[in-house]
Amino acid sequence: MAGILLRSVAFNDHDRIPARFARDGGNVSPPLEWGDVPDSTSELVLLVEDPDAGRTPFLHWLVTGIEPVPGGVAEGQVPVGGREWTNGFGATGWGGPHPPAGDDPHRYFFRLYALRKPIDLADPPDAAAVHDALKGQEMASGTMVGTFAR
Repeated sequence: MAGILLRSVAFNDHDRIPARFARDGGNVSPPLEWGDVPDSTSELVLLVEDPDAGRTPFLHWLVTGIEPVPGGVAEGQVPVGGREWTNGFGATGWGGPHPPAGDDPHRYFFRLYALRKPIDLADPPDAAAVHDALKGQEMASGTMVGTFAR
C-alpha cells in the first residue's frame, strides 16, 4: 500500500503532545499536514485513537469525507469537507488525550486513510467499527504517533 505523508508542526512523530491539545488543557485539535494523496482517492478519513486505554482502542477523533487533496488542517479546525463523528467521550469532534493520572505515557495514533469509495458507518462508531469499514477500501495511509501522560 502506498504511503501518505502525515505530520504536525506542533509535535514530532513519537514525541509528547503539547498540553494545550489535552482534554484538561485547551482541548483543541492539533494542526496536521499531509501529502502524497493518490489521484483516484474518493475521500480521506482521519482516525485518532489510543490503543493503551484498555481492552479496545479509545476513539479521540474521527473525521470522514475530507477532500482528497494534499493539504492539512489548522489547530482547532475541521479538515475541508470533513464530517466529525462522536468520540469515545460521547461528544462530537476532537477529544484530547486524558489518560489516568499516573499511567505510563499513552500513545495516540493519528492515521489518515485514502479510500476508493466513501466509508459507511453507523453513529456512533467505535475504533473497531472504523477499522472494519476501512478493510479493502484503503489505497494509501499515513501514520504519526504522539504520546501523553498526566
